[in-house]
This record gives sequence, C-alpha cells and structure tokens, in this order.
Amino acid sequence: MLTTPELLDFSKWLGIATLAFAALTVLAFVLNWGIRFRLVGITAFTGVLAGGVFALGLGLFQRVEIPGAVRYTRVFDDGARQIVIAVAPDITESQLEATLQQAASDLYSPGRGGAGQMPLVIRARTIVHPQPGVSEPIFLGRVQRVSGFDNQGDVAIAINQESLNHLQTVREATN
Repeated sequence: MLTTPELLDFSKWLGIATLAFAALTVLAFVLNWGIRFRLVGITAFTGVLAGGVFALGLGLFQRVEIPGAVRYTRVFDDGARQIVIAVAPDITESQLEATLQQAASDLYSPGRGGAGQMPLVIRARTIVHPQPGVSEPIFLGRVQRVSGFDNQGDVAIAINQESLNHLQTVREATN
C-alpha cells in the first residue's frame, strides 16, 4: 500500500506530466496537428488523475501509530465481528496492550456486522512449542469496541494474566 508521502510525490509527477501535455496541446493547436483534440483528452485525463492522487495523499490514509505496539498478523477474520491476530511469543504485557489498541484502530470499520449484532472482538494469540513437534496456541487477550460508530470509539482491553504467566513459564522452560 502506498504511503502519504509516496502519493504526494506521485501526484507531483502527474502534475508535471499534465503541464507537459498542456504545452504539447497548445503546440498542436498552433501547428494545426491532427491529434490536437486527442491531446486535449489526454491532458484532461492526466489532470484528473493528478487531482485524484493528490486528494488521496491528503486524507485517505490517516493511520494512528500506537507507541509500543509490535507487529501482528491477522490469522482469522469472519468479516463481521471476530478477528484473531497472532503476535510473537516474546511479547510483554505492555506491548500486548499497545498491540491490541493498534489492532482495534487498524481493523475496525463501521461496515462490520449489522444492526443488532454483537460488537467487533479482536483476540490476540501466540503459538509456543513446549516440546519438539508440539504446538500450543495461547490466547493472551482481547479488545472490544464499547461505544461509537467511528474510529474514535472507546475500547475495552482484557489481558489474560494466567495465559501470560503460562507463556512466561513455557519460554523459561524452552530456553
């Protein structure tokens, strides 16, 4: 996905291309070329592209960065009200809380679910290997939106301390 600075840079180059096509169009009219009316269409289309990409660069991608959040992967999404994210097994409690906030900010959209359905719940899990050939999934916590229909609604974060303690024991046993 393109970032805001990349979109603004791309719109700058499209603007320059629009000006170049406009100059070429004026030259085509002065010299009475046969493609002059095609150049009008090309210039207009390039101008519309430049304006659209510039508008995208101004406001479409407003991503909130939560300090302390670590990388996560979406491993399950039913498209309505349940998402499961996977985090690294060496995550700390503060990183988990920040990551759940980041996931709530990134993954919530007003179109999820419908009227009368339960709110979106995002669960965090990790997989540890207590013994060779054995994988154990551990659900570490969840975040649920408690109010609001926009991205600014409050969220309730529940961290499973028992699972975090178990994760710590498994990490210590395998090291």
